[in-house]
Amino acid sequence: MKKIESHKVPKLDKPERLSDYLPGIFKAVSTRKGIKKAIARRRVQVNGTTGRSSKYISGGEEIVLLESKAELKKPKIDLEMEVIFEDDHLAIINKPPGIIVSGNKLRTVENALPTLLQPSSEVDALIRPHPAHRLDFPTSGLLIIGKTSKCVTALNLLFEKREIHKTYTAITIGKMKDETGHIDAPILKKSAITDYKRIKMTPSEKYGELNLVELYPVTGRRHQLRIHMYDIGHPLLGDSAYFKEGLQSRGNGLYLHASRLKFQHPIVDQLIEVEAQLPAKFNKVFSDTTLSHAKSQSEEE
Repeated sequence: MKKIESHKVPKLDKPERLSDYLPGIFKAVSTRKGIKKAIARRRVQVNGTTGRSSKYISGGEEIVLLESKAELKKPKIDLEMEVIFEDDHLAIINKPPGIIVSGNKLRTVENALPTLLQPSSEVDALIRPHPAHRLDFPTSGLLIIGKTSKCVTALNLLFEKREIHKTYTAITIGKMKDETGHIDAPILKKSAITDYKRIKMTPSEKYGELNLVELYPVTGRRHQLRIHMYDIGHPLLGDSAYFKEGLQSRGNGLYLHASRLKFQHPIVDQLIEVEAQLPAKFNKVFSDTTLSHAKSQSEEE
């Protein structure tokens, strides 16, 4: 296996276990959990021999981190997707509907990333770019991809601190009394919060009214937006899981699109704001809903 990084251990005051010493040493794998996995998968060598978690080191040892065989064996596919933004640390793509982000299937966003994105020149570049979050199978729109170990860790922290601001555009069913709203309703006993704003409405013979809405998730539970809008009586058009009897739309998929992202680049001191054009099917319901062309904007603080 190819060597990714190497480290010469300085003289230590007292011997330390390999698994205790290594966290924070390598850029490509910096966490304690990641180091334990790397050691278990025989990716760590000490003085040319396979390292073990229980091995004590005292100074002078040459420790090497090897590339992952498992990552190299994963399939790669060609899949046409728009790259909205890309640098050496991260990328943002426009995911089409009807494809899963990752999993055991061949046709996934993750398997397309090695051929879609440019390789990172950073020392801690990942063998394969890694999606930093998920979008449901039927949902389209903006998806953030980490290209380095450091950036993936930093993006995870931004999500935990709720500092990545996401806007979804959707079409909902039924007459909405309020133009704006705040939904605070747990999902599977976990806190779930969504804000929404109705942009416009149009009469519908089948549905009474259809609404173009923007959804602003504060938390990120599975199916949160779909569940919350269903719970307040306004399920999303085309939703096959959460719908009112007799009002299920078939044939055009789910009308839910991750349309805007705003966050501070976790590595470079830049504000990232991106927008992805709405799918054409939205314009068949609301003729002038097209967002401005997909764009990326970076500004120094």
